[in-house]
Amino acid sequence: MTERELDTHLVTILRELESLEYRQTSPRRVRIDVTREALPGLLELLKGRASYVHLSAISCVDWIEDNEFELVYHLWSYESNHLVSAHTRIPRETARYISVYDLYKPAAFFERDIFEMFGVYFEGSPHMEKFILTEWDGPPPMRKDFDAEAYVQETFNWQSYHPDWLKELEEEGGGVAIRPEEVRR
Repeated sequence: MTERELDTHLVTILRELESLEYRQTSPRRVRIDVTREALPGLLELLKGRASYVHLSAISCVDWIEDNEFELVYHLWSYESNHLVSAHTRIPRETARYISVYDLYKPAAFFERDIFEMFGVYFEGSPHMEKFILTEWDGPPPMRKDFDAEAYVQETFNWQSYHPDWLKELEEEGGGVAIRPEEVRR
């Protein structure tokens, strides 16, 4: 990809920052990989000088093998009709990052969701309490090291449920063909 394929105004702005790489991933999408220290400055430049005024989402990816979380900020420009996805990584051990609520008010919702599901705390975000899993007392459920089956076995009291109608169905060849414990390695 040559820089001519990108919006020249966006390229000019991206050249002002060090510690980033960018590439066009489709005709209207640009991916930017940036250090965690440079991300707030990038977002400020994109909003203030490139018209990326709409924060569509913030996503989180758990790279457990790398001991990192990847935060992805999806920004839309109504003027250029382009989406920028700014990617940065933070240490999984500390799971803390700075809030961008001061730049994009919708960030509060996305940051709160990521905090609840992944355990990443956003410093300066106005709402870091639970809002979906209010009764949840387990670890963040979207982390790759969360074992849902073990949590269920440890948390809930199971009763054997094998009614007569199910026995009859199994005798006729129906019901559960392979039990989960038989599939596991």
